Amino acid sequence: MRELLTDLRDWHAAGTSFALATVVAVRGSAPRAPGAAMAVTDTGTVAGSVSGGCVESDVHEVATEVISTGRTVLRTYGISDDDAFGVGLTCGGTIDVLVRPFVTAEAREHLRELLDLIAAGEPVALATVVSGAGLQGAGRVVRAGGASGSLGDEGLDVAVTDDARGLLAQGATGSVRYGAHGERRMQDVTVFVQTFAPAPRMLVFGAIDHAAATARIGSFLGYRVTVCDARPAFATRERFPTADEVVRAWPHTYLESTEVDERTVVCVLTHDPKFDVPLLAAALRTPAAYIGVMGSRRTHADRIARLREAGVGEADLARLASPVGLDLGARTPEETAVSIAAEIIQHRWGGTGRPLGETGGAIHHPQEPGHG
Repeated sequence: MRELLTDLRDWHAAGTSFALATVVAVRGSAPRAPGAAMAVTDTGTVAGSVSGGCVESDVHEVATEVISTGRTVLRTYGISDDDAFGVGLTCGGTIDVLVRPFVTAEAREHLRELLDLIAAGEPVALATVVSGAGLQGAGRVVRAGGASGSLGDEGLDVAVTDDARGLLAQGATGSVRYGAHGERRMQDVTVFVQTFAPAPRMLVFGAIDHAAATARIGSFLGYRVTVCDARPAFATRERFPTADEVVRAWPHTYLESTEVDERTVVCVLTHDPKFDVPLLAAALRTPAAYIGVMGSRRTHADRIARLREAGVGEADLARLASPVGLDLGARTPEETAVSIAAEIIQHRWGGTGRPLGETGGAIHHPQEPGHG
């Protein structure tokens, strides 16, 4: 949904009718996780993807039908061994795709509330009836301080609101089942709850050319990027146009005053001891998911020695990704940024960093709460 934000808001403003297809369940290997979305307008314009190309043509046809009839459709896509080139997933998995119409002003307005909350960075969840005794396609927007929309039954609304807030606190997306009136431990109604947490942060320290490239790829990956440097001549908006903010401050001072959580990634590109040591000492006191540090192996050894002298323990030192990045043979700032991004992705999902052709088993690692 987040990747469709601009298109959906533009379509709402123009009064355009459209259908929204969302992956609500995945079984086995699949190209995209639950929550992946694709939208189709009444003129055939497409935004987003539910499978990376495997079933998009059929979803487009279903969306066109849904716009015409105004009725929600749940479609399952999978393959059999003897029909791998039919409409389905060549990876062998199965996905359920819910396709909902937004053809009335009331339906589009309800979605607009969700889109505005996502755009504002407010944590929010969307609960949608997928199947069963409930009103299929009905949606409820849930925030920490309120909720709007109805799933067709007051008891179901109460139960789903409570569970959606729990999932929102975890940053988790998934399906929950209830009785027709919200009863627990029953299977009459399936509700898909999709959560939208604010974008994770990428903190880039050191306003150098490598930082500009890293900021660009960080934005591309969906991070809210901050570039920080103490030197006014270098920390300028003109040098970092893709960053969400550019801060002029001593790195460790800024880090100690800003929000860092378990999804934050920290990229230290200064390779100057007077900046690095106090900054890294502060960074290692945070719950940051990743702390990468640029520098040669000699610089790394000197930095580790200085951090030990500053009282940093071995367990904390082991958290450092240094020298930063995967071994891709990178030379240019842009190539180095790709190397850094690759290591962040590997760290996030537990990949090996090896060529996929040399590995076996599942290609896509399981998605964990907080990373969707």
